[in-house]
Amino acid sequence: MTASGTHAHAGRGDVSDADDLDVEEALALVRAPRSDRADQTGRTGHAPARPAGHEHPHDRATPWPEAREIAARAARQATRRPAVSVALGNALGLVLAAPLDALSDLPSFDTSAMDGWAVAGPGPWQIRDGGVLAGHAPPEPLTDGEAVRIATGARIPTGVTAVLRSEHGRTGPQDRLHATVPQALDSARAGGTPMLSHGQDIRPRGQECRRGDQLLPTGTLVTPAVLGLAAAAGYDTLTVVPRPRAEVLVLGDELLTEGLPHDGLIRDALGPMLAPWLRALGAEVIDVRRLGDDAKALRKAITASRADLIVTTGGTAAGPVDHVHPTLDRIGAELLVDGVAVRPGHPMLLARTKADQHLVGLPGNPLAAVSGLLTLAEPLLRALAAHPAPEPYRTPLREAVRGHAHDTRLVPVVLRGERAVPLHYSGPAMLRGIATADALAVVPPGGAAQGAGMELLDLPWDTAGIGVCFT
Repeated sequence: MTASGTHAHAGRGDVSDADDLDVEEALALVRAPRSDRADQTGRTGHAPARPAGHEHPHDRATPWPEAREIAARAARQATRRPAVSVALGNALGLVLAAPLDALSDLPSFDTSAMDGWAVAGPGPWQIRDGGVLAGHAPPEPLTDGEAVRIATGARIPTGVTAVLRSEHGRTGPQDRLHATVPQALDSARAGGTPMLSHGQDIRPRGQECRRGDQLLPTGTLVTPAVLGLAAAAGYDTLTVVPRPRAEVLVLGDELLTEGLPHDGLIRDALGPMLAPWLRALGAEVIDVRRLGDDAKALRKAITASRADLIVTTGGTAAGPVDHVHPTLDRIGAELLVDGVAVRPGHPMLLARTKADQHLVGLPGNPLAAVSGLLTLAEPLLRALAAHPAPEPYRTPLREAVRGHAHDTRLVPVVLRGERAVPLHYSGPAMLRGIATADALAVVPPGGAAQGAGMELLDLPWDTAGIGVCFT
């Protein structure tokens, strides 16, 4: 079976099958080294000479943490697209490319903080007819001893001393208003007559900011609260780092887009999964194309792509129709990562195809492809979008997890209280475990004991709140 033919074949592994290799990984491990491939540091160049038959496959695999760092660094070194101005409604999840400065005082005039009465001078007060509502014409001034009904957010009339809350006042005979809550009053006035504190329950002009104040710095993630602040400050558009553009190229002649598997044909599990997953990671997916096992079509698609990130599925090993490596060689791409010491997903790769474009080659097995997304695509997209790296965190395991002898393992887990519970159905070709998972546990070589604290990679739809999460 070719590497591109492993999109949905039955995997053998569950949580106890740490040492099993799927066909695609096995092919990658026996692939002969190329002189122009990345060495174990992830840099392009000639590998150190070894006697024939003495090369160990792990000499060429980039350690998992280093692979993520290489991906992030590659994005930071790429030629960047210029900042863009987008409407507020389209800015959620993006990063500010310019400071958010106050365009006016906020609030821009004295406003009432409560529903109640605007009062002038000491009470009791004579109630004036009518009322002051938010958004209406400027109210008439008040003189000492007068009060008028006022709504929250309404402009404060000239001459007002304070706002008396509705629940703190009562009306008496002859439309007289009396304060009823001594705690809200200042009794220090000469003569001992209760009097409201000056400015009580009034939001003065400029209380939150003055025009020109910096509200938020460059690099701030646009959350719903940021949108609210920008709108309150008078912004219609925001200057932001544009979303990275991604294109998905699905490889494999054996893939069906509908119906049941039959006659050696299998359903494509990655085409439906990758586009929404990339969107959840903050990318703008400009196309999903199914190319089959066609080397010419693959080369044409890569060289013509306008995407910042091209993602391919399958074809990263050395089978007869695995065209990714030969195509990258022919177009002169710079191979940055060629195999990662991680299970599942060992035969993933990262290449620089242009100064402003990268390609992530995912293994064809579904869970192995997820591993490639989180190992290479996620840090690259995060850096392209100028998102800061999240602080890593650890959660203890509820039970022991068997590890690979040499490589990191990424194991789907669910969170139960303060513990991470490893899931079965975690073989390279399986999606049953990840479909119910809250996160992936990063298990070091050799495994982890019960109670050991594991670094967790959150899934992009599990922690966000704004529909995008960079793990």
